[in-house]
Amino acid sequence: MIIFLLTFFSLYGGLHVYFYFKAVEAFHPDLGLRIILTVFLIFVLMAPIMVRLTERAGLEGAACLLSWIGYLWLGFLFIFFVSSLLIDIWNIIIPSATGMMRLAVSVPRIMPVHAFFCPLIVSLAINTYGFFEAKNIQTELLTIETSKLSRDMAPIRIVQISDVHIGMIVQGERLEHIMEAVRKARPDVLIASGDLVDGQIDSLNGAVDILKTVNPPLGKFAITGNHEFYAGLPKSLAFMRSAGFTVLQESYAIVAGKLFISGVDDPTGERLGLSPRESVRELLLRQPMNSFKILLKHQPTVDQDTIGLFDLQLSGHTHRGQIFPFSLITKLFFYYHTGTFRLPDSSILHVSRGTGTWGPPVRFLAPPEITLITLKPLS
Repeated sequence: MIIFLLTFFSLYGGLHVYFYFKAVEAFHPDLGLRIILTVFLIFVLMAPIMVRLTERAGLEGAACLLSWIGYLWLGFLFIFFVSSLLIDIWNIIIPSATGMMRLAVSVPRIMPVHAFFCPLIVSLAINTYGFFEAKNIQTELLTIETSKLSRDMAPIRIVQISDVHIGMIVQGERLEHIMEAVRKARPDVLIASGDLVDGQIDSLNGAVDILKTVNPPLGKFAITGNHEFYAGLPKSLAFMRSAGFTVLQESYAIVAGKLFISGVDDPTGERLGLSPRESVRELLLRQPMNSFKILLKHQPTVDQDTIGLFDLQLSGHTHRGQIFPFSLITKLFFYYHTGTFRLPDSSILHVSRGTGTWGPPVRFLAPPEITLITLKPLS
């Protein structure tokens, strides 16, 4: 966690320094305005820390306000940086390249004021659009026919939510909107594949009540993601259980006699010494070979020695980058980035784009999803 925070604030602090020099270059403010700008940038840089402190102190209103200010700024600053960086490439790299190649091409330079206002406008436009896209929940459909279910069985409807990040921003009306989409899908089973909670879960009794409004006949199952450990594992487990979920930690549940749902903790738990992980292979081998096996694993990694031992793996974590072009970075770290993948030996992996948002309440070219998986007996 400390390494994560140091890395985050080092990178995030660098973006603020970049923004400061871009503003100074464009407007040449006097000392007083530079001090005001510096104080503002320090305030928004430290907003995530202040959110945690005020929330712990019981100042929920202040924590919520700071969350909206700090995370909307985070989304704005990211797009501003990317847009401004493209202008820097135009102003610096392209003229240098044409000079080195001795091309008789005149490349007009974008002036500092324009180089500031263009990214500003682009960022405001994308974040405004992304704010509404984050509420546009799409239902992804996945139908699987299998001989492992009896022919006389009715189809089983499984709804997957992932990366909801219930906290200061995703709660109340936003959470109710998510659960309304789940209710419309009429699930027999509800699965939360990690990061159901965010980093602040001290005042979420209302969220428990909203989650309890959905009670599928065959049960609700959840696993830990990395944020369950960041928020505090005992509190996270208590929250999920009070909301009606059976939390699967290196364990499995039997549904409708032939459906086995296994869940494993996120690797963050093992790194923090909070969750000694059992071999996923051993967990799957303890289940009958002729049963339909669903493996819940928050991060979309596939253990090669488990392929063929599960029928369907449900994961999340990547958010599909949440805000393009961040997806280009997350794709470097996760080969199975988003969508449905057919693996060898008839195993299937589905990686959700996520249902909520982490940080900025914004999504761009990565709309939120719930996934409706329909299991049918092979006809």
